[in-house]
Amino acid sequence: MRFSKPKRPITLMEICGTHTMAIAKSGIKSLLPKEVKLISGPGCPVCVTPSSAIDMALELTKDPDLIVCSYGDLLRIPGSQHETLRNRANVRLCLSPMDAIELAFKNPEKTILFMGVGFETTAPGSAILIQEARRNKLTNFYFYSLLKRTEPAICALLENEKTQIDGFLCPGHVAVILGEKGFEFLPEKYHRPGVISGFEPEDILVSIEALIQMINQDQPQILNTYDRLVQKAGNPIAQAQIEDVFEVEDSLWRGLGTLPNSGYRLKEKYQKFDASLHFHLPPLENKEPQNCQCADILCGKKEPSQCPLFKTVCTPQDPVGPCMVSSEGACAAAYTFEDE
Repeated sequence: MRFSKPKRPITLMEICGTHTMAIAKSGIKSLLPKEVKLISGPGCPVCVTPSSAIDMALELTKDPDLIVCSYGDLLRIPGSQHETLRNRANVRLCLSPMDAIELAFKNPEKTILFMGVGFETTAPGSAILIQEARRNKLTNFYFYSLLKRTEPAICALLENEKTQIDGFLCPGHVAVILGEKGFEFLPEKYHRPGVISGFEPEDILVSIEALIQMINQDQPQILNTYDRLVQKAGNPIAQAQIEDVFEVEDSLWRGLGTLPNSGYRLKEKYQKFDASLHFHLPPLENKEPQNCQCADILCGKKEPSQCPLFKTVCTPQDPVGPCMVSSEGACAAAYTFEDE
């Protein structure tokens, strides 16, 4: 594919871990014009989760009558002391949120704690989980919300004077839920273009070319090159599930700090399942492993190769930071595909 020639140096950011991995695997960066820099943003949900959330869960697992469960990547993320959840005897892997309901039914003498992590993509599944817990009148199930909202993170990046991002590859999975309208704030508020992209190399290449053209013409808008799945208004049923169960709250992000209205908590009618209230959990705090650069990598300030731990102390076999752990992490992608 031949790209349009950029009129000036430009920086583009992808904010989806699946995009990050697809870009690295297909070698797309090597095909870009020299004026185009493509960087990774906070698109990996377990990567932006503070390590203190893992520390908290590890502390809770000391109770033999408690079972902690979540998705695989979260169980592999190191806490501040480099310990993970996956080796604890009372921790279970969930392939679906509904696995937590099954655990609650099968273990009525145990307390089940599900750690819900993800962006708007997984929030509807978590909402259905909470609705099912209420419908079944479960008394041994609790939900700990680590869910995040995409828009506040993008806004925080653009409002940082030290960050220059000219355009965005918008996350296809999130857009399936939010629709095109979920990203219209980019041109309307920040005069930045965005392209909602699929995940095949062809999708990404076409999307990057569209961004270059919009920047050259100084005509930012939201384009949807993933219209085989993403609709203008998104998925109203999924949006209604989120609206029924959750309300927004301030949330702590690794690398970005506490962002207003960037997380989800359970609404009052579902608060009986809120693990934060039941276990009297303290607010999270960022405790980065020494010399780990994941916080800066998640904000696009550094490349994985600029971390002193990359490929030396920190490897997929023995990761220090979350960006090397997750299948959507920038460091894991660079380690596997870009620096062979």
